[in-house]
Amino acid sequence: MTPTYQVLVDDIRALGVEQVFGLMSDDTAVFATALDSAGIRFYGARHENNAIAMAEGYAYRSGGLGVAVIGRGPATANGLHAATYASRTGSRVLIIYGEAAVPTGAVNGIGPDYKGFNATGVLGAAGIRTFVATSPNTARGALADAVAAAQQGGVAALLLPVNVQLAEMDTAKAGPASVAKRPAQPAAPRPEAIEAAVAVVRQARKPLIIAGLGAHRAGAKAALEQLADRIGALLVTSARGKDLFRGHPCNLGIVGSFSHSAARRMIAEADCVLAFGAGLNLLTMSFGHSLPKVPLVQVDTDRGHIGRWHPADVAVVGDARLAAEALLEALPAGSNVERPFRSDETLRFLAEFDIGRDFQPADTPRTIDPRSLGVALEKLLPPNRNLVYDAGNFLGIVPYLSVPGPGHFKMTSDFASIGLGFGTALGVAKAKPNETTVLVIGDGGFLMTMGELETVVREDLPLVVVLMNDCAYGAELHFLKMRDLPVAKSVFPDVDYAPVAEAFGFHAATIRTLDDLNKVAQLLAKPDGPVFLDCKLNAAVAAPFMSEFHEFETRQH
Repeated sequence: MTPTYQVLVDDIRALGVEQVFGLMSDDTAVFATALDSAGIRFYGARHENNAIAMAEGYAYRSGGLGVAVIGRGPATANGLHAATYASRTGSRVLIIYGEAAVPTGAVNGIGPDYKGFNATGVLGAAGIRTFVATSPNTARGALADAVAAAQQGGVAALLLPVNVQLAEMDTAKAGPASVAKRPAQPAAPRPEAIEAAVAVVRQARKPLIIAGLGAHRAGAKAALEQLADRIGALLVTSARGKDLFRGHPCNLGIVGSFSHSAARRMIAEADCVLAFGAGLNLLTMSFGHSLPKVPLVQVDTDRGHIGRWHPADVAVVGDARLAAEALLEALPAGSNVERPFRSDETLRFLAEFDIGRDFQPADTPRTIDPRSLGVALEKLLPPNRNLVYDAGNFLGIVPYLSVPGPGHFKMTSDFASIGLGFGTALGVAKAKPNETTVLVIGDGGFLMTMGELETVVREDLPLVVVLMNDCAYGAELHFLKMRDLPVAKSVFPDVDYAPVAEAFGFHAATIRTLDDLNKVAQLLAKPDGPVFLDCKLNAAVAAPFMSEFHEFETRQH
């Protein structure tokens, strides 16, 4: 006979899990301690939301299973924000919750359960698949089912009642341990769909290829670049597919709300669009304005995603890489002989374009234009870096900072909320401790999560924090301005957070000018320990998508 919690710990270790993230409660303390004692390192956060976000960030960057362990009742409620967010990212995340003891048949209890909470109902309403270990004999099976669900992509929750955790298990009667399932094989597109797509491409003079995160995950980069070279197409990505084609002479960067002027100009000339593994959401489409009204071929493994946000003329259901390779086979060398997108003039225009000169800097004596900050950080930060963004007006910096590829880039706005970047960045940093992880976060999201400064130092997680401090809820500030309404309630005092970070053990600096930034150039080039930059921004600079939001909302009334 073995305590149930110990059997489950052994099963988790057998999965190859080497670390979990969490915030222990009285109902998970024994379980969390057993994990750590078994060699599965427990990384403790200061808030349940951040613990779950850490697991999601780890899963995203590592490609493996991220595991979070938190308590029941108020802990479950505290973490609902991040659990909902994680369930929308597609990352493989298992959240293990404590749960109230399974009733033993006693008529009377000893008093009210102040932690009473219908976790199954609430998590189910949030769209999270939930499994409950109702007894020692069902616990291993519940864990196996939860792991299998998480491995399919998304979040699965396992509820462990306290008395089930502590009860002795007869392993001979307890059912099998979890067995890893083989990943699904990529689906090849139907020949008829490829034939329809080829018919569209053959009519095009100026084709455009859009790739999203799905194309990156499918390993489609090489095939898409070959296809673009064959048909004379330009290349562009969604925001989540950022820098997939970095270094290619026909790379336009990001399409939509994060486009630069050269990309917008060239995209407007396209007469055919092929989208691979890109959702074509409102930011990719600039609320309906990023693409010309031309034939659109959309490739996705999920039929339900095709045409979901924007009409598609040809649907190709299948793996992005296999679809690109099928198109290459169906379009022999010499296809699309007339190739104006590959003219010397076009290639020279793209080669000479400098995003650093794509705007008029709006620096002041005590604040920096966020775009100028982005251009400068691009040169100062180590090139092999991970960028994790919280959400807010400061996302206008996205086009100015590059990464080695989409897997190094993480946006945390799947729930359209702020406050999830810090925890996510910690998980990414743990997944790739030998790479520099940079958290780009606004002062609003930072103040929600600044307690994790202590976690960074305690757990020795490598991190550079770039605080985009406009002393405001920046997005709300610009929404109010656009409506000619008072902005006072969206604006806050200019607090210097560098000494706060220093007190926790960070190398910290306050950045008001580019000269201030250059003074820490050596520190950024090779960070030695955690780094914190309180960058004072000119709050008057609105990200381009702010006006798009406003125009879209105006159209709805």
